[in-house]
Amino acid sequence: MNLLLIEDDVRIVEFLGRGLRAEGHKVEVENDGLSGLERARSGTWDAIVLDLMLPHLDGREVCRSLRIEKNPTPVLMLTAMDSTEDIVRGLRLGADDYMTKPFAFDELLARLESMTSRNTPNQWKSRKSLLEVDDLSFDRDALIVERDGRVIDLTSLEYALLEFLMVESGKVVSRARILQNVWGVSEDPLTNVVDVYIRRLRAKVDDGFNTKLINTVRGRGYRLGTR
Repeated sequence: MNLLLIEDDVRIVEFLGRGLRAEGHKVEVENDGLSGLERARSGTWDAIVLDLMLPHLDGREVCRSLRIEKNPTPVLMLTAMDSTEDIVRGLRLGADDYMTKPFAFDELLARLESMTSRNTPNQWKSRKSLLEVDDLSFDRDALIVERDGRVIDLTSLEYALLEFLMVESGKVVSRARILQNVWGVSEDPLTNVVDVYIRRLRAKVDDGFNTKLINTVRGRGYRLGTR
C-alpha cells in the first residue's frame, strides 16, 4: 500500500512508519493539517491515516475538505478522542474508519487492509460487474452507484458495505458477517460501527424514495431488498 500518515506525534510517526514499512508498505509523512491536505490532494494514495489534533488545520477539516472535493481515498482517523459523539462526528465527515489511541498495531494494519481491499477479490464477490436490486444498480468496475437514475456518491467503506448487501440481496446478514466481510474483523471494537454505517448508507440510498431497500430484521441483522 502507498500510505499517507498525517500525524504530529513523533513517537507515533516512528512507531507506525517502522511497522508499516516492515510490512512492505510505502509511508509518507506530514506533521500538520495544511501540509497534509496539500499532500493528500497532490498524491495518489491507497489510504490516509489521519490524526485529529493537528497544528494549523485539524484532522476533521482535512477530511471534510477531501470529501467536498470528491476525493475518494480511504481515511482512517486516529485520535485520543474516544467518545461515541467524537466517533460518529468523524464518520459523518467522511472518514472510513476510526481508531482511538492507544491502539494495537495489528488491528490498525488489519483495518487498513480491509479499507483498501474493495478493489481485490473477496470470497463473497462474483465475477458479475453490474449488481442490480430493484431500481438500485452498482457498477463495480466503474464504482458507480445509481438509484432510479440518480448517481449516489459513497465512501470506500460504504461502497464495500453496499456491495456485500447487494451480493447477499434477499438474505438476512448478521452484524458479525458484515464485520467479517467488510471490515475483516470478527468482533466490533466500536460496538456499533455496523449500525453507524448502515444509517449512513440508508441516508444516501433510501432517503427520498418511497421504497426502502435496506431493512432491519430485529435481532438478526439486515436485509437488502423489497422482500
